[in-house]
Amino acid sequence: MENGMQLEGHLEELRKRLIWTLVTFIICMCIGFIFVENIYNWIIQTANQELTILGPSDILWIYFVLAGSFAIVATTPIALFQVWKFIKPAISNDERKAVMLFFPAVLLCFLAGIAFGYFLLFPSVFSFLNSLATDQLNTMYTAEKYFKFLLHLTLPIGLLFEMPIIIMLLTRLGILNPFMLTNSRKVAYVVLTVISTLVTPPDFISAIIVMAPLILLYEVSVSISKVVYKKRLTGLKQAS
Repeated sequence: MENGMQLEGHLEELRKRLIWTLVTFIICMCIGFIFVENIYNWIIQTANQELTILGPSDILWIYFVLAGSFAIVATTPIALFQVWKFIKPAISNDERKAVMLFFPAVLLCFLAGIAFGYFLLFPSVFSFLNSLATDQLNTMYTAEKYFKFLLHLTLPIGLLFEMPIIIMLLTRLGILNPFMLTNSRKVAYVVLTVISTLVTPPDFISAIIVMAPLILLYEVSVSISKVVYKKRLTGLKQAS
């Protein structure tokens, strides 16, 4: 009976945190709609040409995607805060300190990944694909395909850039260790290769451009995990 009451309390708390996150997302999406034309004009500068729409509903879809993407990025700090409020009562003071240090880093890495995808990766891949078009081909991009291509290169990269911080946190909490990461290196490389293939256009060069930083991020994560693991062992020895 007591366990059932505790579960009900946890579910109610989770419901409250999800509602706060959803409300924040809706507010941010409304703000995104207010400035959607400015966002659109800023993003299409990379195309260096006017984009084409094939139907009257295309522009509405594009505005929804842009406003939604803006809302996802803007809601991320609030979502992380709600996660923190939910798990805070269930963890120790030492674990709370670790989480409080890592949450801001997760947000910064997400924004850094978005910036990397938009300012470096997307222009490089887009320019390369444009260079494949010869003088005999007339390049004309629809707005839908352009923005799909952009989002597939930026949002997943933003999420993947959080990998070192998440691995650092999991190592700090004792869930992961560098030995597990080292033994799983081959599997991780295969997974990262699949991810880089899925989020990029179907050409070998684009996949390589994405795969290289992902593998580098994994190796950085392993190195960070080693440092955090040694500090954790030292702390446990001192505590005992």
